Amino acid sequence: MFRVHPSTCPDSTFPPQMQEMNYGCGTTVHPAELSQEPTVLYVGIGGGLEALQFAYFARRAGGVIAVDPVPAMRMAAARNLEIAGQLNSWFDPSFVEIQAGNALSLPVADAAVDVVAQNCLFNIFEPDDLSQALQEAFRVLKPGGRLLMSDPIATAPIPPHLQQDDRLRAMCLSGALPYETYVEKIVHAGFGQVEIRARRPYRLLDTQTYDLPVPLLLESLDSVAFKVPVPPDGACIFTGKTAIYTGSESMLDDQAGHILQRGIPASICDKTAAKFARDNPDDILITASTWHYSGGGCC
Repeated sequence: MFRVHPSTCPDSTFPPQMQEMNYGCGTTVHPAELSQEPTVLYVGIGGGLEALQFAYFARRAGGVIAVDPVPAMRMAAARNLEIAGQLNSWFDPSFVEIQAGNALSLPVADAAVDVVAQNCLFNIFEPDDLSQALQEAFRVLKPGGRLLMSDPIATAPIPPHLQQDDRLRAMCLSGALPYETYVEKIVHAGFGQVEIRARRPYRLLDTQTYDLPVPLLLESLDSVAFKVPVPPDGACIFTGKTAIYTGSESMLDDQAGHILQRGIPASICDKTAAKFARDNPDDILITASTWHYSGGGCC
């Protein structure tokens, strides 16, 4: 369970039952992506916790559309949001519009929302369904819109006997993809820029319980994918790398949009990092991924 950080939504009170129903592995609520009162589509409402957090930034009737296929979940979330309305003077339950629907066929028109978000939902899908869910998110986003996701990823491929266990998949333990495959699917859906907000340990699958030759670590990955065209030379993936020019001049201009001042780290995407490492190995130091990036980079 991921607890709400108080600084995300200052002066807010979250009903205990809402927090108890939050089984996300991270968070999709990144204030930097929620300026100018966006319209948010939240897929898989859960107890309504993140829908309430998104409403903090939207603050208007229907500013958040929460979709879930399970009637009992929709009813429980609606009750929790009514309680939240009693606890928070800024919130009105009309801010969150709860609809029946699922991630594979979203009940929203093309290019209708600024943000799509999901927490610990897409990892339960089989690969083909995951691709369809990502394509649906891409469809409903406006140009330049953002897909905010938090999912478990695997540090090694998960064996077939665990992937085929429906109970473990529903518990968010066996559907996790390796990082490279996860990001590849996002890009294949059409997203031209992906930024990693956080990457942290999530669960350890031990050898005895899960019949594994060695323990397998799952990590939680928070990401933001932008509906922008994929550049001809590939998508821009930001993982917290920086480039530091170490040459004799005061700066370096690669004539491709990257200007580096000597001795000052500049955020770059992984694609640019690989190019610099190949073309300027003696003059540019490339730092390792921090797996924490919040914008302002080279591309």
